[in-house]
Amino acid sequence: MKREILLALAATILLGATPAPSAHRAGVDQQSRHVMPFDLNRTMHIFTPTSDGGVQVIMVHDGEAGLVANVRSHLRKEAAAFARGDYSDPAEIHGHDMPGLAQLQAGAKRMTVTYAARPDGASIRYRTADARLVAALHRWFAAQVSDHGAHAMMGH
Repeated sequence: MKREILLALAATILLGATPAPSAHRAGVDQQSRHVMPFDLNRTMHIFTPTSDGGVQVIMVHDGEAGLVANVRSHLRKEAAAFARGDYSDPAEIHGHDMPGLAQLQAGAKRMTVTYAARPDGASIRYRTADARLVAALHRWFAAQVSDHGAHAMMGH
């Protein structure tokens, strides 16, 4: 699998082509438009794993106030839902078999989920003492980064 990915990447670089998005990624982009009240092209999702969970940030590239307000509203709603174990929005976007999703839903009572506004958007902080939930959250973060392509990245 790694060899095929490396060959595809090399061909892309040598030919100067942009690889076509997978059918799954195209579906993710389409579903994202229905769930998230903002333009993905104007934002960046940053997922930073930590030893006790992680931080999810959505930042607005140009800081436009209306878009920042939409991001804040969305993440405030999502943080409240995640704290209850309701991950239906990410499941709608990424699929119900998304890595880590079932564990996060089942373990919601063992995780603290908090929302915070930022000048350029908002964040959600996930904390737990359960190492299995931390691992599930990290898998969930990685799946989102993979699915969102250029609109997401893993933080440090």
